[in-house]
Amino acid sequence: MTEQLDTLTHAQKERLAFIDFSLQYFGHVARTDLISRFKTGLAASTRDFTAYKALAPNNLVLVHQTKSYHRTAEFKAIFSHDPEVILTSLSRGFGNGISHGVQPSEQCFDAVRLIHPDAGIIAALMRAIHNKQPIECGYVSVSSGETTRVLCPHAIVNNGHRWHVRAYDRKHETFRDFVCTRFTFVKTLPQDINTKEGRQYDEQWNTEVTLTLTAHPSIAQPRAIQMDYAMQDGQMVLTIKAALAAYLLRQWQVDCSVGSKFTGQGCQLALANLEILEGIENTALAPGYKV
Repeated sequence: MTEQLDTLTHAQKERLAFIDFSLQYFGHVARTDLISRFKTGLAASTRDFTAYKALAPNNLVLVHQTKSYHRTAEFKAIFSHDPEVILTSLSRGFGNGISHGVQPSEQCFDAVRLIHPDAGIIAALMRAIHNKQPIECGYVSVSSGETTRVLCPHAIVNNGHRWHVRAYDRKHETFRDFVCTRFTFVKTLPQDINTKEGRQYDEQWNTEVTLTLTAHPSIAQPRAIQMDYAMQDGQMVLTIKAALAAYLLRQWQVDCSVGSKFTGQGCQLALANLEILEGIENTALAPGYKV
């Protein structure tokens, strides 16, 4: 396989990697996708699919009704996609087709490094999201250990600490967050999600809230904090999805206690409009907040 790939030009490798990536993460790909992405002609895209099928004949099958190639159950990726690059590419829109590991800089360092879920888990979740299908999965929670669940995922989110998937949980009949690294297996079910299980019915996801942040009153020189966050008139105003608000408050260590009394915890920010927390979920994550 490696020897065959080495005979291809870099440009053709990119196009074949795009086919491989699309099959793995979206479940299907068409010649029109290739033409749109790389501005090639119909004949060229046909040659690319022929080349891909020569390398991996069991990876895809042409479905004439949709005029697209679909991923088979025997699919095995022929390109290696680094999980960190995959998640970054998916969150920003698919990148250049070939996923390379990120080379660290000797002059610029990022102290935060998330633990990335298995690439196969990401792929299965993305296919389910893209095709609006439910999944059967094994999931390990802190409270109940491993259980088998049926979820209807609609988004993968970096909450600042880890990657989680936003999904409708059929058992509890509500939308919840599930940590991507805690899945033991993910199996897409060959059915469509029900209407009420779609993203448009996730109220917390579709609702935006405004957070007003100020320098913590315990800070002797609040101007330093105001400069850190480019505050205007002593405030930073953020609009964010209600489903993600508590994660941001935890990540930034924003004091959410009444009177900003949550001192000695490294809080440099305080939430000025505490009443906004009444309309969001996961408030237990907000530092100092008590219902």
